[in-house]
Amino acid sequence: MKAFEAAARLGSFSAAARELNVTHAAIAQHVRALESHFGQALMDRDGRAMRATGAGRRLAQDLGEGFGTIAAGVRALVQARSDRPVALTTTQNFAENWLAPRLSAFWQAHPDLPVTVAPDNRVVDLRREGFDLAIRYGEGRWPGLEARLLTRGHRVVVAHPDIAARLPIDYSATSDRAIHALMDLPWLPDPTDMEMATWLRALGADPDKARITRLETNGLALAAVRSGAGISRQPLAVVERDLENGRLVALLEEPDSALGYYAVWSPATISPRARVVLRWLQAQV
Repeated sequence: MKAFEAAARLGSFSAAARELNVTHAAIAQHVRALESHFGQALMDRDGRAMRATGAGRRLAQDLGEGFGTIAAGVRALVQARSDRPVALTTTQNFAENWLAPRLSAFWQAHPDLPVTVAPDNRVVDLRREGFDLAIRYGEGRWPGLEARLLTRGHRVVVAHPDIAARLPIDYSATSDRAIHALMDLPWLPDPTDMEMATWLRALGADPDKARITRLETNGLALAAVRSGAGISRQPLAVVERDLENGRLVALLEEPDSALGYYAVWSPATISPRARVVLRWLQAQV
């Protein structure tokens, strides 16, 4: 039908072939196939040109209007995608403590590029749920997606300086006995940290003897730690600004591992605007 519409509009099989980037014979074959299907002539030769018959003119007009509507719909969809904000999803913990404090710098550098951030602890399907980018915690391997490391995900035990002052004067974070000194302090764990008990046992401490207060969200836990209510084991990326400005101090740090926070995207659907956000994310590290 596309071949016939072009031939009827241009009055030439050759011109239609050039427009559609096919051969003259291919256009002729498609037109003959349509004529066979409808059981009537759609195109007649008029000297060296081709002219649509009465039935052909009616069909060509309807097809032209239909193809125009399709093209307009495609353009509108592409334009809507290019105009909409870049949608990013990440965990609530990372969004609140790593991403949000940096967004003002992004908007200063890119005032005409809106970004929406959807905190969600689920691993969502980016294409199905309409996200351009994700920041995920893991080893950087997700089937069908590309990933780039933003920051390592090892954890550090942190506290308000006043809480740290309660530790013995000879306390050393590198000592094998460091964890035992920390067991005398109240703990406010990250609710998403499912490995804390295993980690304590690996260091020779008994998690059942720890004074643990569990809060519903890590935002609440961090607020309590920043106020001096206890200590917490947190991803370094989440508390690095607190450590830089002295609001918290590090009491014990895990060694680096393959785990980290990665920028993740679908190579088939990432837009130029999303690539701007991706480059900015990498520049923050």
